[in-house]
Amino acid sequence: RLLIKYLVREGHSNVPKSRVEDGRMLGTWLNTQRQQKKKGKLDESLEKRLEDLGVVWNVLLDQWESNYHLLIKFQQREGHSNVPKSRIEDGIKLGAWLDKQRQQKKKGKLEISFERRLEDVGVVWELSKPHV
Repeated sequence: RLLIKYLVREGHSNVPKSRVEDGRMLGTWLNTQRQQKKKGKLDESLEKRLEDLGVVWNVLLDQWESNYHLLIKFQQREGHSNVPKSRIEDGIKLGAWLDKQRQQKKKGKLEISFERRLEDVGVVWELSKPHV
């Protein structure tokens, strides 16, 4: 019921981990449900109910996808994918996100599937001059 109340008020079910609703730790509870699902221990009927409420199981992947789609919009509008580091799109620090992807690639920590998708939209890994 608290999750439904949150969904109606906020328009989504992506509850921050620290969120407290009516004195109850809703964010912590939802995070526990995500962990249980990851371990294969979440009750199927609860999983279905949570999915029906729009719960995202892999928050980091969902954020990556959201940022990637912002990058596509930027690329289509601007004709390139070299987002200035300080650029904010739809309230998201898109330039900082892309810079982090470049750093991850340089360290060998960027998933190859992400790397390929970024290359598909024209991301240049090594910029010839600092992009501010």
